[in-house]
Amino acid sequence: MNHLVLLGDSIFDNQAYIGREPAVIQQTQQKVAPGWAASLLAVDGHVASQVTGQIKRLPPDCTHIVLSVGGNDAIECLDQMATPTSDVLNALVVLSTVLSSFEHNYEALMLELAALQKPLVVCTIYDSVPGLEKPLKVALALFNDVILRTAISFGVPVLDLRLICTDPGDYSIKSPIEPSSQGGQKISDKILDVVMNHDFTRPGCCVYS
Repeated sequence: MNHLVLLGDSIFDNQAYIGREPAVIQQTQQKVAPGWAASLLAVDGHVASQVTGQIKRLPPDCTHIVLSVGGNDAIECLDQMATPTSDVLNALVVLSTVLSSFEHNYEALMLELAALQKPLVVCTIYDSVPGLEKPLKVALALFNDVILRTAISFGVPVLDLRLICTDPGDYSIKSPIEPSSQGGQKISDKILDVVMNHDFTRPGCCVYS
């Protein structure tokens, strides 16, 4: 028996934003292959440093992990990123401070996950959210750079949600930063495709979309 566990934030824990439609975990459980189980430990609102608490609750029979976190880390930094500056260089100084904190927390999380020695997939932060302003999209690119560089250094496959949730209908009407059931199905399908077909015995990072 293989047991897939979803860690992270509301990208996976999206039930509150889709009404009676199936959430990502339900969609995953419905399509998982025979001999597989799927569980949700991701928590709506969690940032990278909080995933440690989720890891402590991993079931003993967990065999595969998928992580999606970082969006809330970016949201928490909005006030800091809105700090008035005299020029672009000073603005980059502010961004570098924000990113250094996220990088520290994300790398610490990856070290903890790597120590488990279980097949792991990480996700980028999607950026086609309806109404997302261009400066914020640029900022998300910097957060995604941290995720990608960390994944490469750990040799972990990446699910690039930026290239998966590209349609306005992929986002919840109730809260556009969350995946709708349509977007959740796309995410779930890609998770299962990668987890079941990626060769985790081969070193190196692959990006899936």
